[in-house]
Amino acid sequence: MTTLPLAQIVHRHAANSAQSECCALDYTERFLRRKKLVTTAGRPFLVDLEQTTSLNHGDCLELDDGTFVEIKAAPEELLKVTGPDLVRLAWHIGNRHTPCQINADHLLIQADPVIGHMLEHLGASLDHVTQAFSPEGGAYGHGRTHSHEHVATAHEH
Repeated sequence: MTTLPLAQIVHRHAANSAQSECCALDYTERFLRRKKLVTTAGRPFLVDLEQTTSLNHGDCLELDDGTFVEIKAAPEELLKVTGPDLVRLAWHIGNRHTPCQINADHLLIQADPVIGHMLEHLGASLDHVTQAFSPEGGAYGHGRTHSHEHVATAHEH
């Protein structure tokens, strides 16, 4: 039986380490506690965090062998939301606790036909796009918008 490297430490915003490998995960996959993952180079490793954690693009997992694995936001199916009143549209998205990436001229949300239909009725224009998704964090600067709890790791640095 082969023992896989173990990741139990999260380093927030620690990208660009000279020793780092990469692991591309979509938004849903970046919410984890225990899971077997594989780097983009094909190296498997185990994640075993103290509690369920929301990983962001640019965070790093530190393996027990000292290697850093940089988390990258993988491309996924999204809706690009535009319209004459983005602030109002963003409010309706947030009111439904829907994760949202806010840009100066558009919003990005996961491809959800129900939310998309609501937004179209509010005057939004929608385009289907495939790209990395890094929505705004919760009230404490990171975490998930669908939860009202502050989710963080004990190993934040």
